[in-house]
Amino acid sequence: MGTRTQNGADKTYDQTEMDEKLAKEKAINEWLPITSKRNAKWWYSAFHNVTAMVGAGVLGLPYAMAELGWGPGIAILVLSWVITLYTLWQMVEMHEMVPGKRFDRYHELGQHAFGEKLGLYIVVPQQLIVEVGVCIVYMVTGGKSLQKVHDTACSDCKKIKLTYFIMIFASVHFVLSLLPNFHSIAGVSLAAAVMSLSYSTIAWTTALDKGVVENVDYSYKATTTTGKFFNFLAALGEVAFAYAGHNVVLEIQATIPSTPEKPSKVPMWRGVIFAYIIVALCYFPVSLVGYYIYGNSLDDDILITLERPKWLIAMANMFVVIHVIGSYQVYAMPVFDMMETLLVKKWDFRPTFKLRFITRTSYVAITMFVGITFPFFSGLLGFFGGFAFAPTTYFLPCIMWLAIYKPKRFGLSWWCNYICIFFGVLLMVLSPIGGLRSIIVQAKTYEFYS
Repeated sequence: MGTRTQNGADKTYDQTEMDEKLAKEKAINEWLPITSKRNAKWWYSAFHNVTAMVGAGVLGLPYAMAELGWGPGIAILVLSWVITLYTLWQMVEMHEMVPGKRFDRYHELGQHAFGEKLGLYIVVPQQLIVEVGVCIVYMVTGGKSLQKVHDTACSDCKKIKLTYFIMIFASVHFVLSLLPNFHSIAGVSLAAAVMSLSYSTIAWTTALDKGVVENVDYSYKATTTTGKFFNFLAALGEVAFAYAGHNVVLEIQATIPSTPEKPSKVPMWRGVIFAYIIVALCYFPVSLVGYYIYGNSLDDDILITLERPKWLIAMANMFVVIHVIGSYQVYAMPVFDMMETLLVKKWDFRPTFKLRFITRTSYVAITMFVGITFPFFSGLLGFFGGFAFAPTTYFLPCIMWLAIYKPKRFGLSWWCNYICIFFGVLLMVLSPIGGLRSIIVQAKTYEFYS
């Protein structure tokens, strides 16, 4: 009789322990930035995607065109647009392919496709390189654009070092990074999405208004064959960088509510289509018009090439600053999520504001410091672009799709995926070479903290 009561007591004890554990996990999930609020509408996904995708990369596209030439340039722009839209569709589909479960983070999907351990080792390093890489590059872009606003608006003033502008730009993030989740940065992100369309439009309409430059030259900038070849490779990386919104797609989709009748992929996909139309409206006119007007006399940022009207260029650069503020936050959010998950779930820290404050401000400080130390902007784009953007954007989704769905050999789906993988691997291998070379060339003349 005693044993029976003992067993009953054990069972109730186990049950309470389980309940406590579940309640604790639920509380933690409600505190973490990605899973805390699931009530976003489709247009949230649209502007988060625009903010994540249309980076400052768009301003470098005319320069990339000048290094690629008309034929290859247009082909690569269009191909990238189509392939990345296809891989994005795959990720939206895979978010809820297991009934009753949602893959809220890129690495959770990786773990499902490749196994618990391997999935983490494949996805997390690449995702971190991308997200931290973007944050660093955006520190530099934000600083440079602020510097341009200052120099354009007041050309006789004493020149201020880029270092200080990067610090000014970072100061905004010390405050904004304390916003808890994707939901709370929706306003910042919307402003950023509107800005990206605005400065892209300013860039190409101003160029059109000026008309084609005298003696415009569409031949390659480099004179030597090796120069042409390496520039071509670097330009591939710049294009890859321009289409890199996939690292935050699942995290964005995680904020949309979902039921078996109304899965989250429907509103998410609507948002993605809308975002891609805007991406096309930003990318194609800027790259084609910019190259058509200026030929190979372009700088690696088209806003530098357009010197006047001064007020308009200063305004466009200010728009870039606002946009980059939003982009930084969208890319930092999954990193904050990873750091906080690790601290709270693995190392049993208490989920408090103090913890959040310390982790996030240190992250902003580190990205600021690295940005100040290495501000060679376009080389970094090419290098990071090939190294980590190509896999996460062009072919990791395809490999996961093949691993999970196992489509029929030599069927349409099989071919599509293998073509994307081939194109992506090519990008990954070739563009860091070009990017690294341009970093080396620029670093020769560079002085630290000048």
